[in-house]
Amino acid sequence: MSNTFGNIYRLTSFGESHGPAIGGIIDGFPAGITIDMTFVQEELNRRRPGQSRLTTSRKEPDTVEFLSGIFEGKSTGCPIAFIVRNTNQHSQDYSNLKDLYRPSHADYTYSMKYGLRDYRGGGRSSARETIARVVAGALAKLALREVGIVIKAYTSQVGHIKLENDYTAYDLHAIESNPVRCPDAEKASQMEALIESVKAEGDTIGGVITCVIQGCPVGLGEPVFGKLHAALGSAMLSINAAKGFAYGQGFDGMELKGSQQNDILFNRDGKITTKTNHSGGIQGGISNGQDIYFKVAFKPVATVLKPQETVNKEGQEEILQVQGRHDPCVLPRAVPVVEAMAAMTILDYYLLNKTTHL
Repeated sequence: MSNTFGNIYRLTSFGESHGPAIGGIIDGFPAGITIDMTFVQEELNRRRPGQSRLTTSRKEPDTVEFLSGIFEGKSTGCPIAFIVRNTNQHSQDYSNLKDLYRPSHADYTYSMKYGLRDYRGGGRSSARETIARVVAGALAKLALREVGIVIKAYTSQVGHIKLENDYTAYDLHAIESNPVRCPDAEKASQMEALIESVKAEGDTIGGVITCVIQGCPVGLGEPVFGKLHAALGSAMLSINAAKGFAYGQGFDGMELKGSQQNDILFNRDGKITTKTNHSGGIQGGISNGQDIYFKVAFKPVATVLKPQETVNKEGQEEILQVQGRHDPCVLPRAVPVVEAMAAMTILDYYLLNKTTHL
């Protein structure tokens, strides 16, 4: 189960960073959905390494190959299997890590849990595993598109530079207009400069991604253990380097009184809705028809090019000097991953909701 995500819409992913391929098997995908192959590949291209000076220089085409579950351009309702081949590994860059534990990586914990580890790029713990999520998320987006649900994520903070307003103040169509994927051009320029400065120092920087889900119907989620926001939080915190999740006003609303934060209900042209959306589109664990929005905090990438103190597998202290190609900031490439996990969660809960009543 540790490699499988979802209840009805399920992804089981496989593969390692320096193995032959990354791939997955999707089950529970509705039949008859038109599969736009160009769209799926474009989603992978957004996650692909080497796309700008702000990302790792590893060059991978990341071309998806579907092996089953699609016939004449439509989903058949059967399992969809796919692979994305690894073609540009530099495994020799990691040879000096064979007996060392990198600070804030999974090296030590993997070794203790499994008794061995793939030191080439982190193996299964590598962010390259998110390829499978992006493919499954792209398919989920295609299915959700047919019921009017749209998902957009963007970089809202890098280090100390952050957007002052919420998502309603920005043109979300401008997200792809710059390499940092921020809808505010001025802030995006400042973020890019900060990432480049940190990269030049051989260091890394973290930040925040904001995600918005529009067109979600009322009723997704369960009132106790299957709360929709809990499912979204679990999905987001499964992403490499994710450190925090907050939906709606989150921690920003803790200084308000209840009378200020409550979303007042009213009747608009025969439809019950709310005057505000401090709740982030979810109340009592169930979607209320408003936009769902949340933030995901990402730590600075743990791999820095500066010398660091560490220990080897025998517990002896050593100085670690990392080699290879690494991201100075995970945020630009994590944006499509956040969208993918959100899409998979919403499609899964949409399908679950269809089973709760006739």
